[in-house]
Amino acid sequence: MSNTDPFSAIADPNRRFLLEELRRAPRTVNELAEGLPISRPAVSQHLKALLESNLVSVTSEGTKRIYAVNNRGFDKLNLWLDQFWA
Repeated sequence: MSNTDPFSAIADPNRRFLLEELRRAPRTVNELAEGLPISRPAVSQHLKALLESNLVSVTSEGTKRIYAVNNRGFDKLNLWLDQFWA
């Protein structure tokens, strides 16, 4: 179960950038870090927050951890936003 509010998780511009990149294709931390002016450990911390809010998922392939958007994690965000268009 997620512990982090997804709205808090997406409040950070670096996390929104990571989500946009992962929307295009699953990626490793190193691949994601190439597009940001922050360190690889900082990218890992941002990914941890996104994982805790259930917005991304991770799978292992050998020694690599591949991150991807978790569409189901956006349900809470979508439900809240949908009330404004109903």
